[in-house]
Amino acid sequence: MTPEERISELGISLPECSNPAANYTNAVHTGNLLYLAGKAPRAVDGVLPKGRLGLEFDTEQGYVFARSAALDLIAVIKSELTELSMLTRVVEIQGFVNATPEFEEHATVLNGASDLMVEVFGDVGVHARSVFGASSLRGNVPVILKAVVEVKSK
Repeated sequence: MTPEERISELGISLPECSNPAANYTNAVHTGNLLYLAGKAPRAVDGVLPKGRLGLEFDTEQGYVFARSAALDLIAVIKSELTELSMLTRVVEIQGFVNATPEFEEHATVLNGASDLMVEVFGDVGVHARSVFGASSLRGNVPVILKAVVEVKSK
């Protein structure tokens, strides 16, 4: 089963990838690696989520936000490679969680992204991961993810 078929089976609609917000690109392809720029959760009903985990949002909402940001990363991969089956490994995901000083569930929030990668890509979606708490993120978004993936040689 291809990753696109898995996405469909999961009932997920893969969006168009979001555009960079400034003078950078969504991805840089060098050798067999594709470096993906940071992505925030997608807008819901035209509104971007804004706020901190532990104040405006709880851990379960954070999980959904991380999953949404990971979906945008997958959309970037699709845009860059045309076919998701060209991905051979999700190497690393780094997550940044906009959180109160008392918030301690950063890893649980990032599980939203990790779970989606494994659901879509199977074993090659299992990756190394780092998560960082932040006192603020651009636009006051709750989560930002960046990733490195390995791709087939052309």
